[in-house]
Amino acid sequence: MKAVVFQGVDEPLAVENVDRPECEADGVVVETEACGICRSDWHAWQGDWDWIGLVPSPGLIFGHEPVGRVVEVGENVDRVSEGDRVTNPFNLSGGTCPHCRAGRANICERSVPMGFVPFQQGAFAEEYPVRNADQNLVQVPDSVDPAEVAGLGCRFATAFHGVVHRVDITAGDWVAVHGCGGVGLSAIHVASALGANVIAVDIAADKLAMAEEVGAVETVDATAVDDVPQAVKAYTERSRGVAVSIDALGVAETVQNSVNSLGKGGQHLQIGMTTSDEAGEIAIPIDTMVTDEREFYGSYGMPPNEYDEIFRMMTAGTIDPGTIVTETCSLEDVPDVMDRLGEYDTLGIPVCTEF
Repeated sequence: MKAVVFQGVDEPLAVENVDRPECEADGVVVETEACGICRSDWHAWQGDWDWIGLVPSPGLIFGHEPVGRVVEVGENVDRVSEGDRVTNPFNLSGGTCPHCRAGRANICERSVPMGFVPFQQGAFAEEYPVRNADQNLVQVPDSVDPAEVAGLGCRFATAFHGVVHRVDITAGDWVAVHGCGGVGLSAIHVASALGANVIAVDIAADKLAMAEEVGAVETVDATAVDDVPQAVKAYTERSRGVAVSIDALGVAETVQNSVNSLGKGGQHLQIGMTTSDEAGEIAIPIDTMVTDEREFYGSYGMPPNEYDEIFRMMTAGTIDPGTIVTETCSLEDVPDVMDRLGEYDTLGIPVCTEF
């Protein structure tokens, strides 16, 4: 089968013929219908995350935002059958640890990141495997377009989990989102659906324009102001600051701007992961966080049990993840799209739909 194969850090990705995946007893093999092309893939390609133990080796197949049809089922799998349309979280869980039993499988003690380790290849391929299928697979309604499901993937799912389940947003709250890439636009869209007044912050005019299309009521061009937190606060009542501020990029400046945009008692939500410039460490104003009783939250993927909430909201027309999918491509085009991610030259979420 054809797949996009990692050759080494910052080496050109190659489309190659590889063996189809083997089906484990507790797993399945899925024929790929679509797969999102995520900045997390780009980070791994650049060798950014060795400080958290992710060191990809040549031969790896990236791709962790998939949807497809089951074509082979392991002998110990009960919940899915051949022909079922399915998706899965990128962080595949075991189902037995205390976090899984508490409904927080996204932080499973035995979590396996799909498409980042050689024993769980990803979905930039004609077929892909999913381990522990009864725990990780999510049935997808046939009425939902495959590109929309792939758009849910890592970015929309992480934003949804963070905005809906990690912080407290109620209708009328002021919420700032720093960084309007795929995950930032997803956070804007979901927060707007909850009734929040969203302020979008970015340096690119086209991304700010799209932020308004998906729900932002105000925008801040970070290149046009001297003090981003003050520009954000100016939109809030008596410039008190926002109730929730979200960093969707992971660079020191945007993290600090996000924390400093908060009002007293505000909540910072960290979705963006850092690059090699920060290597996982960013200074934040601890004393102000203490004296203002600000709170810091992280969001890492989404447990399988929350997908039904997204599908219900999609059916009701409350959210439309498809509005953030701005580009589709073939498997042969994936290396080029990945390359453009490094230039921040993509808008919204690109999805591979031709295999």
